[in-house]
Amino acid sequence: MSTAYLPTTINDSDHTVLRGAALIDGNGGDPLSSAEIEIKGGRIVYAGPERTEGTSSAGEGHDTGGKAPRVIDLQGKTIMPGFIDSHVHFGLSIENQAANLARFASERIVRSAVNARATLMAGVTTARDLGGTDRGVRDSIQQGLILGPRMHLAITPLSPTGGHTDFTMPNGLSTMPAMPVDPIIDTDDDVRRTIRTLVRSGADVIKVCTTGGVSSPSDTPDDIGVPEEHVRLIVEETAKRAGQPVAAHAQGADGIKAAIRGGVRSVEHGYGIDDEGIELMLERGTFLVPTLSSALRIPDPKNVPDYLYEKKVRWSAIARERVAVAMAAGVKVALGTDAGVCPHGLNLREEMHAVELGLTPMQAIVAGTRNAAELLRLSADVGTLEEGKLADLVIVDFDPLADITQLADPAKIKVVMQGGALMKDSASWFPSAPVRSLLG
Repeated sequence: MSTAYLPTTINDSDHTVLRGAALIDGNGGDPLSSAEIEIKGGRIVYAGPERTEGTSSAGEGHDTGGKAPRVIDLQGKTIMPGFIDSHVHFGLSIENQAANLARFASERIVRSAVNARATLMAGVTTARDLGGTDRGVRDSIQQGLILGPRMHLAITPLSPTGGHTDFTMPNGLSTMPAMPVDPIIDTDDDVRRTIRTLVRSGADVIKVCTTGGVSSPSDTPDDIGVPEEHVRLIVEETAKRAGQPVAAHAQGADGIKAAIRGGVRSVEHGYGIDDEGIELMLERGTFLVPTLSSALRIPDPKNVPDYLYEKKVRWSAIARERVAVAMAAGVKVALGTDAGVCPHGLNLREEMHAVELGLTPMQAIVAGTRNAAELLRLSADVGTLEEGKLADLVIVDFDPLADITQLADPAKIKVVMQGGALMKDSASWFPSAPVRSLLG
């Protein structure tokens, strides 16, 4: 499963050497000044100190085809791994819900493609979509039909009737377009049937809502959603298949603990986590994906329903306090934005917010690279810049450890490379390499 849905990279003969930049490899150690990265056939064959001119590991077991590598001088620049957003919704926008409901399904798909491209251009080379997107978008990216991060999908998040993904108003009207798979699970049979349907539909992860939420019309983050016994049943059911990890939308303290005890791999949001919940996460190694870009953002009250705005104000303050406590306690953090609830294409604001709540800049970068790759079970291929990994990287002309706020501006992300393919070069630092276009 670790190498599933990694898109075709580039021609095996493509050979590039990046020289002179500072290297933040994603492992959390001190940056390496004047580094060198050698890329062959979409993978890294060397990452380390800059070598003597003309030396290359490609001659040691790597066929160069007699062609000299393209050498790019990046003095004064900084190279980091391609970032991973562990929590997005490419097909979602909670602001102006009436307009969203009025759109044709085909338009929503096109908008998903636009959101995916904006996310890639922001420096995110891998993303986990936790609801509302089916495998058509993921597979289209893999095939090169559209540009975007490689994706892991939940397809549809699950909750009971009246829970977080029951978007039915008291009068019976819906506040959201229909999900790809019916999200409502009330009985054991519902659970088994729905999990089997999601696996059949290509889900890489199963998402359950063990609490209510901020954006849902008929519950609150303190309400219990999918109960602990159903979480356990889901974990048991996925163990019979590809072992899909289970992610829990969980905001109130009791639902967070129910999710952890039920065996989830990650708690999404975790806004109201209490001390007991923190201890459980530390004990079991459960990941926290705090979605601070959404949690700390208060939307314009003119653009959202009153119930959503009121809950947002209250729970933003709770999240600011309790997520900071969890981070300080050493809970394992993987960053994700909840884009769709907050704007798409501004994904690296998450690293800035993580520092705002107590992580160091280096810890925030690791949380958005190595830790997130571990959560997605993709550590063999992405998350760090090391020999054998896919050449997913971003290049900037500033020191993010000195000022991480600059990562939040997509215009400051000058180069994005995904699997060795050049996706963005806004500074023209790669003059001899074409930027990849659709079907290119």
